[in-house]
Amino acid sequence: MKLWKYLPAIIVAALLTGGCSNPVYVQKDDSVSLSGYHTYMWVDTKANQSDNTTRATAYADLSIRNAVNEKLNTIGWREVSGNPDVFISYDILVQRLVEQRSDAVYTQPFTRVYYNPFRRSWGTIYYPSQFVGYQYYDVPVKEGTVTITMMDANSDRIVWQGWTTENLNYSRITDDEINRSVRNIFKKFDANS
Repeated sequence: MKLWKYLPAIIVAALLTGGCSNPVYVQKDDSVSLSGYHTYMWVDTKANQSDNTTRATAYADLSIRNAVNEKLNTIGWREVSGNPDVFISYDILVQRLVEQRSDAVYTQPFTRVYYNPFRRSWGTIYYPSQFVGYQYYDVPVKEGTVTITMMDANSDRIVWQGWTTENLNYSRITDDEINRSVRNIFKKFDANS
C-alpha cells in the first residue's frame, strides 16, 4: 500500500530522466532491410591504405566495441571473423567549443535609516534587491560525438548510421559516456526494419 504513495514521484523521475537524454540522429538506407543481416565484423577506418598512424581515439576501442557487441548480441546478431553480412565501424570526435551562458543580475539590497520627528524615534526602511538584467559570458566546453556506421559487406554501401553528441565532463570521453551514447544510439536501431 505504501508503494502507491510513491508511485507518482517514481513516474515523474523516470520521465525527467528519459527526457534529458541527448538527441540521437539516424540515417538508414530505405532500400535495404536490416532483418536480413545476422552477422557482423569490425573494421578500422583509415585515410588510405598506407596510413599506419595510431588513431587518437584508440583508447576507446575496447569500450565502444564491448558496448556495441552487447547491444547487437541482445537482438541476435553475432560477431564473426570472416564472411559477415555487415561491416561495423565507429568514429569518435572530441572538439572544443565555446558556449554562451547567462546569469541574472540583481542590485544589492540595502536599508535606510530615518528620523521621525512626530514620533521622536528612528526607523529603518528596507529596499529589496531588484532585477537589473543578464550578464552574458563564454564558457569553454568539450563535446564528444560518437558515430556508429554499418556497411553491407557485399555492396560496400552504408545501410545504417547513428550518432549522438554530448558535453564531456573530463578531458577525454569516459567509458560511462561511451556506454550511455551507444545505449542511446541503439534505442533508435530497429533490426526488423
